[in-house]
Amino acid sequence: MTRSIAENRKARHNYFINDTLEAGLMLTGTEVKSLRAGQASIAEAYAVEKDGMLQLINAHIPEYKGGNRFNHEPLRPRPLLLHKREIEKLTNAIARAGVTVVPLKLYFNERGIAKCLLGIAKGKKQHDKRATSKDRDWKRDQARLMRDRG
Repeated sequence: MTRSIAENRKARHNYFINDTLEAGLMLTGTEVKSLRAGQASIAEAYAVEKDGMLQLINAHIPEYKGGNRFNHEPLRPRPLLLHKREIEKLTNAIARAGVTVVPLKLYFNERGIAKCLLGIAKGKKQHDKRATSKDRDWKRDQARLMRDRG
């Protein structure tokens, strides 16, 4: 059983998700406590390669209320924990034109460890978004017609 913390709902609207990958997060104690309180936002977040590691940029984890002067910065870059082959796969994907690594979901796994579901994504154009919306509406109408017919 996984406990969801934050979800990037706009990601599937703004991007074509080609592949997904699970990554660990290198967090401080107050960040984990803040996540356990259910406070996080990954709507504007993305991953970049820096010094042979992938980092999660713009993920907002607010300061822990019970924290002291050693509290964390809410928008600091957080290293992602991946195997070397996975990092190479993602950096090669980033090197290609128009490909981005976006976090889709932040959650605690069965063992209580914070994980991030990353998506290798290609940005959608406005006409792609309209086509996706049109297809979704047609599928909904089709299901309604089939249900009414029996």
